[in-house]
Amino acid sequence: MEDHRPASRPAPELPIRLLALDIDGTIVGHDFLISDRTVAAIQGAVERGVRVSLATGRMPSSAVVYANRLGLTEPIIGHQGALVRAMPARREVVTDAAPGVRGRVGRILHHEPMKPAVVREAIEWCRANGLDPHVNDREELVVWQDDPSFEDYSTYLGSGAEIVPDLVGAIRRPMTKVISVGEPPLPTSLYRIAQAHFAGRADATLSHPRFLEFVAPGVSKGRAVAWLAHRAGIPLSQVMTIGDAYNDLEMISDAGHGAAMASAPPEVRLAARYVAAPVEEDGSAALIEQLILVGEDEAAANAERLASEAASMQERVREAFPTG
Repeated sequence: MEDHRPASRPAPELPIRLLALDIDGTIVGHDFLISDRTVAAIQGAVERGVRVSLATGRMPSSAVVYANRLGLTEPIIGHQGALVRAMPARREVVTDAAPGVRGRVGRILHHEPMKPAVVREAIEWCRANGLDPHVNDREELVVWQDDPSFEDYSTYLGSGAEIVPDLVGAIRRPMTKVISVGEPPLPTSLYRIAQAHFAGRADATLSHPRFLEFVAPGVSKGRAVAWLAHRAGIPLSQVMTIGDAYNDLEMISDAGHGAAMASAPPEVRLAARYVAAPVEEDGSAALIEQLILVGEDEAAANAERLASEAASMQERVREAFPTG
């Protein structure tokens, strides 16, 4: 994948023509459901000609269930940007998504896996540091037969898996991602250490306080969103991204209309142009309503107000977290 990420965030322009949305903590909460208001807002954006893609750490076959619920047709960014897939030619009709359910996906547009030697090292490093790792190979899980954390991530990814007696020994080819599970705050405390240890060989990120993940060097949602925008002929100044975790940092930083959820870590909120209300308050829907589902003059006024509100919040974040 050619890297179209900008050297710095472009100035925002209207109208917004591409919208990239994280799933967990952004458009769905702990109940794994999308609210009617959020569905209506996203579908309203699509009706106005906005390209809408889901950008998630999930495998695309898990994310596609939500894409079908929303009636989306744009590619899905999965595994933090390591795998981009087209939507299937025939959309499955669903009334609601449920945890663990997986759906039919379209063709692979891009896949950038990790080298097997690095995958094996990441597994061993995670275990040595008190984390329980497993591996994603595109739409499949590869799991150690005695993995104590299987239930944690099967809730997100589905129960189907290749169960192996020796996880390290099973890795003989490139793999899409390593994901490790631990009790907070352990994954977060290991995040920077993992980044430094694997620099140049793998990129570490946090998708959740319990999940420390590893992908190939340079892989990120930001790079994938920039690639999709370039592919569609849309400048990043007219792109809106919304996310809530460290794995959303690049796409929030790169987009002219990058937004973080109020629940996001301080570093992520500081990188955002806008800060959305919590998912329980339909924060993503509110941003879409104010910046996409109104006339351009009203959207411009709303953008200026929301950016000012975010700047004030960010000052408070800097005071509370002076090294953030």
